[in-house]
Amino acid sequence: DLASEGADVGLATLEYIHVHKTARLLEAAAVCGAIVAGGDDEEVEGVRRYARYVGLLFQVVDDVLDVTRTSEQLGKTAGKDVATDKATYPKLMGVDGARAYAAELVASAEAELDRFDAARTEPLRHLARFIAYRQH
Repeated sequence: DLASEGADVGLATLEYIHVHKTARLLEAAAVCGAIVAGGDDEEVEGVRRYARYVGLLFQVVDDVLDVTRTSEQLGKTAGKDVATDKATYPKLMGVDGARAYAAELVASAEAELDRFDAARTEPLRHLARFIAYRQH
């Protein structure tokens, strides 16, 4: 992530960075939960994919907020990614493109949960939506 600052990074590299950073953290937690709950291999894999989508979603939304919100709204320094010439989804896709990608990611995350009991997955759906629509 830090090595990409100021570098000409494409979308595939950016996604690789965030899959191996943000998404993997969420995958580990989600997979552990699925295993402890007694999920079979297919169920555990579905939960892993859900978490990967949510991890990428978090990063896409974070990148968008960095360029669309103020420091006061975020509770952290806004515009830091632009100032450091960091590779971000808005930089590569534009803000509207990044928002559209976020919508795809939340839809994909929720689709991974369709195989499970709706009442049991509602907290995970809520988490995905919270991350997608957060304002800070």
